[in-house]
This record gives sequence, C-alpha cells and structure tokens, in this order.
Amino acid sequence: MNLKKIVRQVHLWLGLTSGLFVFVIAITGCIYAFQEEIQNATQPYRFVEEKKSTFILPSKIIEIAEKELPNKHLHAVMYQGRNRSAKAIFYSEKEQYYYFVYINQYSGKVLYVSNENASFFRFILDGHYYLWLPPRIGKPMVATTTLVFFIMLISGIFLWWPRNKNGRRQRFRIKWNAKWRRKNYDLHYVLGFYIFMLAVLFSITGLVWGFQWFNKIYYAAITGGKTFIEYQQPVSVLSKVNTSSVLPIDKLWLHLNAENPSTSAIEIHPPEDSVSCIAVNINPDPTTYWKTDYRYFDQYSLNELSVKHMWGRYHQLSGSDKLMRMNYDIHVGAVLGITGKIMAFLASLIIASLPITGFFIWWGKRNKVKPTATMDESPVSFMDSKS
Repeated sequence: MNLKKIVRQVHLWLGLTSGLFVFVIAITGCIYAFQEEIQNATQPYRFVEEKKSTFILPSKIIEIAEKELPNKHLHAVMYQGRNRSAKAIFYSEKEQYYYFVYINQYSGKVLYVSNENASFFRFILDGHYYLWLPPRIGKPMVATTTLVFFIMLISGIFLWWPRNKNGRRQRFRIKWNAKWRRKNYDLHYVLGFYIFMLAVLFSITGLVWGFQWFNKIYYAAITGGKTFIEYQQPVSVLSKVNTSSVLPIDKLWLHLNAENPSTSAIEIHPPEDSVSCIAVNINPDPTTYWKTDYRYFDQYSLNELSVKHMWGRYHQLSGSDKLMRMNYDIHVGAVLGITGKIMAFLASLIIASLPITGFFIWWGKRNKVKPTATMDESPVSFMDSKS
C-alpha cells in the first residue's frame, strides 16, 4: 500500500468517526457568525436615544439593577456609548446563572432583563463549545474533534494535490453538468481546497482554547519561546476606609470616562472582596475585542496596578501578544470587519458540508455498480486515476 492510499484510509476513517461532531461545530459557528448584528436588529432595548446629559454613575446603576435581581451576584457594569443602553451583568459560574439588566443610562429606567443562559444564541454557543454536553465532557470532545479536523485538513490537501497539469485543471472547478456523484466529489474536494486556509485558521484558533498544551506551544511559537503567563488580578492593599462622599467606583469611572472618547465601551468590575482590585475594560472598538485596555486599580487608593500577563494595557503589548489577543476576533472573522464575518460564515457553511459530501463519496464507493460512465462523469474512477 503506497503513501497516498494510507493517507486516504486515515482521512476516511477520521472523517467517518468525527463527521457528525465536525458538522455540529461548523454549523453552530456558521449560525453564530452574525449574532451581534441579528441581536442589534431584533432587540431594541440595546439602544437609547442619545442625549447631552451626563450618565448615571455606576453605583446608581448597581442599585437599580439589584432591585431587579435580588440575591444575585453583580459581576460588572458596562457603558457602551451614548446611543446604547448600559447593562448590569450578573454572573455566577457556581450557581450557573448569567443575566443582563439593560438600563437607560440617562434616566435610570430598566429597559429589559435578559436571561442569557436561556437565549437562542447561548444555545448555539453551547453546541459550538460543548456539543450540548456538560462542559467537563463536551469541551475535551470539541477540542479533540478540532484536532482531528486539523489532521484531516492536512491529509485532505495531500489527497487533493494533483500529479499533472490535466489533474490540476480538474481540481479547481466543479463540473456542474456531470452526474450527481461527480458533482458531489467536486463539492468535497474543490470547495475543501478553497476554504483550506480559513479552515486551518479556525482549527488553530479553536485549539488555542481547547488544549492548554496547545495554547502554551502556540504562544511560545509566536513569541519566540516565551512562557505563557496565566491571567491573575493584582490585589489591593488594605487601607483606611473611604471617607469621601463619592464612592471609589464612581470616582474612578468619572476619571476614565473623561479620559476616553464617548464611543468607547467601559466595563467596570466592582471588587469581589476586601483585597480585590477594581478591574476595568476599555474597548475603543466595540466590534472587536483585541484592542481592549485591561486596567486594574487599588480599591482604596485608586492607584493603577500593573500586571505581567497579556491582559493589561494595549499599548504596552508586544506584537505577538497582540496576535494572541486577536484569537477570538480571528476565529469569528471580526478582525476584518463585516467582510471577515461573511468569509467566516461561508467557510463554516462549506466546512459543515464536507462531512456530508465525504460520507456520500464513501457510500458511493461501497455501493458502486460496474462502471458504464466515462471517467469524466465518474468520481470514483476520477479519484483513483488522478489522485
């Protein structure tokens, strides 16, 4: 058995065993691609009429929101600009709840309370991340499937590669006037080639989240051998109780809001306990995440605290750390704006089709009759003679 036959068998059996999982991961990614745009179009409470008046302070937002969700843990308050409503974020990993309370930041009116865990796009995301299984089971299954898919991409491009000029011409186009089996073969091999690079990007960026060992190897590769530093918040130094009439969280927000343009999204996290800091995320481009400034302040003195990991000030990062920060935005295509999202949508749709067309190629070979078609019309004879 020559190398190409061995690779074909590996490609076949990896595809048959992982095909359903690849389909679910790809189709949920395809559906999720435009979730922000769809929610903006269908959820009017995300927006408010822009006014010249000042915003309600974070402490007041917290007070209003906690009346809506008593006994729930407030995680953060997020201001999203002058024409988008503020939201109070309630989250607990232990108790498994996740709520947004949308509030008009000018009037203090509660616009909507959203149970994010019960939303349609959360359902889609759970399928993409966990295959709708418990996370401790689903996450490693998705990561393993992604690794298998990456191996299939490499084996697939090896099988696609033509031996001669005639084979090369046939690898780049779909023969639409051929019989169904030949068209199915072309849909698998030709479309698979065209989305190869995007599929590789999806796989690598997915594996960065899926496996810690891959995360560390990838980080070392793009940074020239540096060790990945895990996220950790700095701590506040215990000091005298605040005696000012302005609460520290409000004082800090007033300073940061004046420092940053009104188009920036500012998410401020109240301290969790007596030694926690006040964490603030400032995003100058709310359509992506990688340019976000992550800043930390002593809850007593409001002095800014430094960190050594990459989740710090954006302008202090190296180019490789910025690339690492881009991982999510590359994965969903947002790094290229709406064009990138369209590319991610179409590529995900094609990836979802590959297990289906691949299965029918295998099924056709298992159940083929004595050939009466010409080589141009037969995907089986085409593959065997040209591969």
